[in-house]
Amino acid sequence: MNVEQARFNMVEQQIRPAGVLDERVLNLLLVLRREAFVPPAHRDLAFADMELPLRDAEVALKKGQVMLAPKVEARILQDVDVQKTDKVLEVGTGSGYMAALLASRASHVISLEIDAELVALAKDNLQRAGIGNVEVRQADGAVPPLDGPFDVIVLSGSMAEVPQAYLDALKPGGRLMAIVGVAPVMRGTLVRRTASGFETTQPWDTNAPRLQHFPEAAVFEF
Repeated sequence: MNVEQARFNMVEQQIRPAGVLDERVLNLLLVLRREAFVPPAHRDLAFADMELPLRDAEVALKKGQVMLAPKVEARILQDVDVQKTDKVLEVGTGSGYMAALLASRASHVISLEIDAELVALAKDNLQRAGIGNVEVRQADGAVPPLDGPFDVIVLSGSMAEVPQAYLDALKPGGRLMAIVGVAPVMRGTLVRRTASGFETTQPWDTNAPRLQHFPEAAVFEF
């Protein structure tokens, strides 16, 4: 496989047509080696338009331990519009790739991962990539850490709704991105904190595995 041609095709045939037009994002995707964050068993699929399991496929899919599809990662990065002075929180480190993308644009990233094996994997991947402004912590991300407030929060998975505690952890002007809803209908959801409250938009549709321990919506029975 011609890796550089595959990377170029990913950007031009998947990501740009999905509405990602920010040249800073596109250029970053061309230089940050996604394949270095993909498990060896799936490296030939590093640029495919699909989620990739981070361990045994059955276990990974059950626990939501996957890399999101490239166009979803790119849409998230574009929508949160990370600035060089931003303090960023990510929930769901996985292999560390999304943290690496965020860190390439931010001042500092705290990334939470509940699984100890994935914490070790992400730390190793980030170190080998030469990215030093990410702090990976083993933690249950259902509740935000006390390090806030944050300029940007990225919830790298899906949930029924965004917990209020995460909205409260945003600085004024801060942006939060999550995938919200119940399969088969989920929406990329961007929340901005304003002087008077919160503004929410849902600019695109997708599906993604659940983040662990985030509450589900109440089910009404008649």
